[in-house]
Amino acid sequence: MINRIRDRLGGVPVPLPGGHSGLTYSVNGRYVVKAVPPGQKPIGRNDVLRQARILTALQDKDVPVPAVVAVDEQWFAMELVTGDAIEPVTDDHELTPATARARMLDLVAVLRRLHEVDLPDLPAPTGARAELDRWTRTLHAVPSELHPGSGELLKRLTESVPLDLPPVLLHGDFRLGNALCVDDRVTAVIDWEIWSVGDPRVDLAWLLLFRDDTNFPGVSRPVAGLPSEAELLAGYGPPLPDMDWFRALGRMKMAAIMGHNLRRHREGRHHDPHQELLPPTIAAMIRTATEILG
Repeated sequence: MINRIRDRLGGVPVPLPGGHSGLTYSVNGRYVVKAVPPGQKPIGRNDVLRQARILTALQDKDVPVPAVVAVDEQWFAMELVTGDAIEPVTDDHELTPATARARMLDLVAVLRRLHEVDLPDLPAPTGARAELDRWTRTLHAVPSELHPGSGELLKRLTESVPLDLPPVLLHGDFRLGNALCVDDRVTAVIDWEIWSVGDPRVDLAWLLLFRDDTNFPGVSRPVAGLPSEAELLAGYGPPLPDMDWFRALGRMKMAAIMGHNLRRHREGRHHDPHQELLPPTIAAMIRTATEILG
């Protein structure tokens, strides 16, 4: 595979960190390559070609994404886009509050354009009920002591599942940490590992979650002047119904993801001492989600 990448792109691939599926390389400082790990099949989390398909489909749309320049059986290459991917409240950075605010407002406008994209031959949509069921299963796989109070939250979510809105293309992890930016502007939305088709409020509520440092006690920093939830919702467009349910779902989802990662660390499957900082955030996610549902 390495030889094929070198021959196709004219340079030796250098391993990079990043993403949650497959392997990532840089080539000649011009390209980023996503590849299936040697000996693995391009399925599940290693299906990097799935990312190539959606990036290619978005090339001529009003959504900034890297241009795909080569696709092989086990890898694809895209242009290296200038910019940095910084999550203002959870990353260590030197962004000015004004820049962080401008980037978040630009990103929510990009989200609206993404949700307006009309693409043929997309997979079947996932509704709110299925989304809830998926993350409930993830949370139930985490030891109960790591998600105190989740029983009441899951009960309230289950009893109040809203009607689905017309499905749209979803990024799945839409936030500034997955957007390259230069100065105040988004230059590319990256890391499309878990794109799907579903309710637009899933992406929107996830973005809202990352504007408030109090959602992440112990692992965040306050950033003055970030847009309020009301400003982000207004930047997205006309009001959407039942946003509180999706805001609560996003918190439950985050608790499930963090609990899963903490469990893997404690079981020795992925050593990362940083995970030990997460219990207060997991508890805060569950508590505030329950409060949102009232």
